[in-house]
Amino acid sequence: MEIFIVLPLPVLLSMPSRLSHLKPNFYCSIFYFILLLYCFLNGHHLYIDNFLEDLRNLSDVSKANVKFSLRNPSQPDDDVCYIVCGKPETLSSCNFKNTSKTFLVIHGWTVSGLFESWVEKLVAALYNREKDANVIVVDWLDMAQNYYVVAAQNTKMVGQEIRLFIDWLEESANVPLEKLHLLGYSLGAHVAGFAGSHATNKVGRITGLDPAGPDFEGVHAHGRLSPDDAHFVDVLHTFTRGSLGPSIGIEQPIGHVDIYSNGGSFQPGCNLRGALEKMASYGILALYNAIRCEHERSVHLFIDSLLNEEEASRVYSCGSNDMFDRGMCLQCHKNRCNTVGYDTSKVRKARSVKMFVKTRGSMPFRVFHYQLKINFLGKLNQLAMEPALTVSLYGTNDEAEALKLNVQEKITANKTYSFLVVTEKDIGDLLMLKFKLEESTSSLLSLLSSWWYGDSANSGVQVHKIRVRAGETQKKYVSNIFTRYSEHKTLSYTSNSHF
Repeated sequence: MEIFIVLPLPVLLSMPSRLSHLKPNFYCSIFYFILLLYCFLNGHHLYIDNFLEDLRNLSDVSKANVKFSLRNPSQPDDDVCYIVCGKPETLSSCNFKNTSKTFLVIHGWTVSGLFESWVEKLVAALYNREKDANVIVVDWLDMAQNYYVVAAQNTKMVGQEIRLFIDWLEESANVPLEKLHLLGYSLGAHVAGFAGSHATNKVGRITGLDPAGPDFEGVHAHGRLSPDDAHFVDVLHTFTRGSLGPSIGIEQPIGHVDIYSNGGSFQPGCNLRGALEKMASYGILALYNAIRCEHERSVHLFIDSLLNEEEASRVYSCGSNDMFDRGMCLQCHKNRCNTVGYDTSKVRKARSVKMFVKTRGSMPFRVFHYQLKINFLGKLNQLAMEPALTVSLYGTNDEAEALKLNVQEKITANKTYSFLVVTEKDIGDLLMLKFKLEESTSSLLSLLSSWWYGDSANSGVQVHKIRVRAGETQKKYVSNIFTRYSEHKTLSYTSNSHF
């Protein structure tokens, strides 16, 4: 026999003050995360405010327990040597190289109290690229393993401890701060920001890997990672699902360069939608794993940039994700293109530069971007249609067939539309494309249109010209159209491409 106890929402949200003597374990932390998610999605903002305030009151830490582990290439997963601030002998005993690049890897909130597997992978990848570097893992697990909002509050104190460490490195070991690179994931990104903002002299670079959103979204720059915290601040956003309520990763741009992978949400291969459907069968762990996959994708994109230097993903400056999804932002003139991850170029502008990219679901993540501008001609000015559009691209190296075009609005005649197409293969220079338009006949309007115009196979619609821009090579093509009509309201176009 199973017994279920259902507590009213106000009682559930009052639990932090009743359980303040308990250290949150894995399931407890996940429970509160899901509870917060539920409340945001269902508009219980008053309860949430009281809930978060109760949790903030639980923080009674007076001093941060922060350790600095200098990992080595042969043992990227082990803490074999700690550098202790104020003890210069630990620098030599740990074989610290004061003229080499130094990386500080800063983890985020933890529900287990242990380092996650990505830490050693990032350490190994950094050493793979920079053989003589110092890769230091910042351990603030004791402060991070708590209710989320308590851990978020602790980030300022941890940042101050790291600031003291940075100042000491500069003074005692003459470490050039332009060679100091802080990499922070989730809450760790804001920890890096606080460390950089309070350091006596400005550090070279801070990379924010999907910086945490709750408690930081919309706050003043002094209360989060910002462009003022280092000479160069770049940010990777992978889980900014603000449209659904809570944003696990921060949605607003907070760096000199802010890169939104796949718009900042629904990373390929993470299957968040599937996890939501499986919750009834597999419980909240299915959702937690999918969310972690989305959030943590930022780290793996950075690792990919270290390991696959020759296959680095190109990103494109754009005003919005909607414009990018229409293929309207693939021009690289005036420094409008950049690279994901380690090789991201410095951009010094008055405000943050938002950049976008599509990726695959696994490493290497690079895909190839194409803009298709299609000019439709015909008699359907007054009546739009909702066709299914596919395109096949044939190049000097390979081919990519039956790629679906994302139709974001109804198609009308005598108008040019722009689409974004991505391929996982490098097809080389474009030689030929095939375009297929299949008009929907499911709606009453389509049936009336067919009757009114005599039920022709194409209802008077034709494709006049297709222009293609390849984002990665910046080459442009113009297609000459050869049309083939078929049954069932389907049009096929074959074109040879030329510059």
